[in-house]
Amino acid sequence: MKNTSISRILIAATRTSIGNNLKSKTLTLKGDRMKTTFKRLAAALGLVLIGTILTARASAECGYYPPSHKGGAVVSPQSWNGAEFGSGSLLLVSEDSNNSIVGMWKFTLTAQGNTGPGAPPDGVPLDIGFTQWHSDGTEIINSGRPPQDGSICLGVWEKTGKSRYKFNHFATGYDTANAPSGIGNPTGPTHIAGDVMVSRDGKHYAGTFTLDAYDTSNTLVAHIVGVITATRITVSTPVSSVF
Repeated sequence: MKNTSISRILIAATRTSIGNNLKSKTLTLKGDRMKTTFKRLAAALGLVLIGTILTARASAECGYYPPSHKGGAVVSPQSWNGAEFGSGSLLLVSEDSNNSIVGMWKFTLTAQGNTGPGAPPDGVPLDIGFTQWHSDGTEIINSGRPPQDGSICLGVWEKTGKSRYKFNHFATGYDTANAPSGIGNPTGPTHIAGDVMVSRDGKHYAGTFTLDAYDTSNTLVAHIVGVITATRITVSTPVSSVF
């Protein structure tokens, strides 16, 4: 009887062990399959996410115009600011980056439409020099005047419409009493304001200006109007095109 009971117990234990081993292997197989399925799902989701990002960049980057674009502002991605990356945003840009006035130019101020005693006749160049328009809305002119008479002057600008800009510019002048070697005496400020339009190819701009000159007491002594023209200077512009 004892031997029979022991045999029965051993058989039952063996069956239990075999059953547990089978269950363990089954669970292991199921776990492996779940891990494999999860990895495949993660990879698929990663590809979808990458595709979404690339699609968003392709449609927003560089101010791209689709064939159906009818005009107006488009969007381009704003650069990241700071070391910590936050959520990206989009900035409105002009319809054509070539129309931007930012850059360096050679300009000419020409008298036109002046009347009265001592007024300059139409077509007389009043100044020829270089100007830089900066992206922060400031502007600087290197006038053709002798440096000792005041050849550097400063201004600000803003965009007023499609390819259109206005500027507000101030200068301080000196007479030629100590020319050519010395700096002259102050003659009072000069105010130059105007409106210009950049050409479609972005290589030129033209417009009108007013020039008001004052004495040292801020009394207006001259009022001149005319036209302004300018040609863009690039890293490829040769000396022969400038002088």
